[in-house]
Amino acid sequence: VRDCIQKTLTEWSSKIGQDLNQEVLEVLECTVAQAIEKINPEERDELKVSAKLFIVGSNSSSIRDAVDLACSALGVAQLDSVIVAPPPVEDGTSLSLEYLQPYWQELENLVQNQKIVAIGTSDLDKTLLEQLYLWAQVKPSSNQVNLASCCVMPPDLTAFAKEFDIQLLTHNDPKELLCEASFQEVLQESIQNMKAREWIPLWLLRYSVIVKSRGIIKSKGYIMQAKRNAS
Repeated sequence: VRDCIQKTLTEWSSKIGQDLNQEVLEVLECTVAQAIEKINPEERDELKVSAKLFIVGSNSSSIRDAVDLACSALGVAQLDSVIVAPPPVEDGTSLSLEYLQPYWQELENLVQNQKIVAIGTSDLDKTLLEQLYLWAQVKPSSNQVNLASCCVMPPDLTAFAKEFDIQLLTHNDPKELLCEASFQEVLQESIQNMKAREWIPLWLLRYSVIVKSRGIIKSKGYIMQAKRNAS
């Protein structure tokens, strides 16, 4: 993902050909022509559009921004599934239902507004998945498990998921896909005279467009958002 961001920023900055510090910029839309292929409406029913959203900041409203941007970029009215990876908790703190609730409520609102069909979680153990399932109005349809932390699916998690029809998926994403320091480093390397320390990543969304009948990936990519904290 670091390479993708760096390539996009480098290509974008080379094309605009201006000193970005000539004015105080609050918003930059960095896109590369034809980097994201819009979906043909006539083919929409044949495709599954899924996403995994990595929250970097602590604002649950980032979820709505991410889904809206993804739908706009791909030319669709809704995403078929979204799995959320909430921001890492502080050292010495365990992930809890209270921590997850504001993020899940935002996802539920998007389901009710028909922006998302199904919502899922990432890296929840059986206890936390059960707590979320019992509390949530819109139930999780899936839960991703990192096989780096457990070579075999925990039996209690497998049994619970089977009982309540929750799909268990595997992933190999790092605990923190994009940290603030790494993003700022890429920004500094890619764009000349950029005050990289003023820019804070908010979220990163990885999407994939899959042909349902063949199970192959038609396209995939990343969309991210950062904000400027200018002093």
